Amino acid sequence: MQGYLIELYKSLKNDLPAFNGDPSWTLPMPARYVVGQDGIILYAEVNPDYTRRPDPEDMLPALRHATSLSA
Repeated sequence: MQGYLIELYKSLKNDLPAFNGDPSWTLPMPARYVVGQDGIILYAEVNPDYTRRPDPEDMLPALRHATSLSA
């Protein structure tokens, strides 16, 4: 993270190293996964813009597939 952003976060009382448990000053990446019981990822969506979320219907095929595998 750029120095000016670190100073901005500090001024806003956002202590990312304390929150993350490491000294890296990194922000988490919002993500959504559907993972089968066997550990295989059936659906993944990652977007750095937390305001852009997929429609829940986008992952329904993966959920149906996961359900059919566990039946």
